[in-house]
Amino acid sequence: MKTGCSLLVVAVTAALGGSPAVAQNLDQSKPAPKIFAESCATCHRSARGLAKGRFRLTLYLFLQDHYASNSSSAWALTSYLESVDEAKRGPSRAAAKPKAAAGSSRSSLRPPAPVPTR
Repeated sequence: MKTGCSLLVVAVTAALGGSPAVAQNLDQSKPAPKIFAESCATCHRSARGLAKGRFRLTLYLFLQDHYASNSSSAWALTSYLESVDEAKRGPSRAAAKPKAAAGSSRSSLRPPAPVPTR
């Protein structure tokens, strides 16, 4: 009787269990900005500044653990966040400011002081 009951339980479990679930890559063939919009934009308004001051590897590991469904999506997000920050910075500040001539000073750009009257 126990054997028949056990076989019945196994048969019902097998029938209801069906085939095993197959893992899907939900981010496959999506561009990084779309992955950001779908998984990160809920909390972050913009991608700017999210990679600032972070090493590429630590950013990748964080994204892989918390936001991306696989390693290729994490690398794509990492590259995207870094590219947004690089585009934000633009040319370096030293290159952006023209240097003054060596002999000129700021005071030479001012008009002369009025001559006092006697």
